[in-house]
Amino acid sequence: MTASMTERLQDEVRTLATERKAVVLAHNYQVPEVQDVADYVGDSLGLSQQAAATEADVIVFCGVHFMAETAAALAASIDAEALARWKAENPGAVVVSYVNTTAEVKALSDYCCTSGNARQIIEAVPADREILFLPDMFLGAYLERVTGRKMKVWPGECHVHAGIRPDDVARTLDEHPDAELLIHPECGCASQCMYAASENPALGARTHVLSTEGMVQRARTSPRREFMVATETGILHRLGKEAPDARFYAMSERAVCRYMKMITLEKLRDSLLEMRHRVTVDPELAARARGAIQRMVEIT
Repeated sequence: MTASMTERLQDEVRTLATERKAVVLAHNYQVPEVQDVADYVGDSLGLSQQAAATEADVIVFCGVHFMAETAAALAASIDAEALARWKAENPGAVVVSYVNTTAEVKALSDYCCTSGNARQIIEAVPADREILFLPDMFLGAYLERVTGRKMKVWPGECHVHAGIRPDDVARTLDEHPDAELLIHPECGCASQCMYAASENPALGARTHVLSTEGMVQRARTSPRREFMVATETGILHRLGKEAPDARFYAMSERAVCRYMKMITLEKLRDSLLEMRHRVTVDPELAARARGAIQRMVEIT
C-alpha cells in the first residue's frame, strides 16, 4: 500500500470515528498504520481500562477477540468445560485466569490478570490458598519464581512467545553485547533468562522481564539506547515512537502473531462504516465474568 493510500484510509477512519462518536483502541501488536490512527495504543490492561473509562458511543477494538469480550463484559487453549473439571479436581482453590481467555472462562475464575499486573494478583491471594493459574505455563513459571508461590499451572502457551527460545537470547547477546534485554514473561526463554541473570550480575543489570507497557516505560527511562526485545514484533513500532533516539531489535523475527495482523486499515474503516463485527457477551455471562475483572481492577 502506498503512503498516499495509507493516509487516505486513515483520514476516512478518523472522519468515521468522529461521526460515530467512536474511540479506536489498538494493541501494541497491531500493524503500524493501525496503531497510528488509534486514539489509544497499549497493552491488554491499558486497553480494558480505556474501554471502561470512555464516554464514547462506540468502542472499536483493534486486537484479538478475547480483548473485545473483556471490554464488553465490564483464548482458546482452555475452555469453560475443561476449567470446570479442573476446579472440581481441586475444590477450594483460587482460580486466576490470564486475560487471553474467553468470557466463559473468566466467569468461572476468581481473578483475571494481565502480564502487567499478574504478580500483584498472585501476591494478593492469601498464602494458605491453593492457586490454579491458567492458561500460560511460561507466565505461570515466571510468577512462581518471582512470588515464591507454588501453583498448579495449566499447560497452555502463546505460540508466538513460546517460540522465542534461549538459543535466540544467546545469539542476540553475541550480536548486541551491550544491549538491554526486554523480555515478555510469556516467552519460553523468560525463566532461563532470569536464572542466568541471577548467576551473572552484569547480565542481570540489563535483563528485564516486563509487560509490553513496562517495556515502553523502560525504554523511555533507561540510560542504555540499544534494546533486544523478546515479544511480538509489533511492539517495535510503538517503542520507536516513544524512544526515537534508541535502537530496538527483535530477539526473533519469527515472533509475529498472524491473528493480530489480520486487522487492516480497510477492515477498520469498513467496521466503522457498516458497524459490523460487533462483539457481544450474554448479559448473564457478562455479569459473572465481570466479577473476576473487577477484582483485578480493585487490586491494581
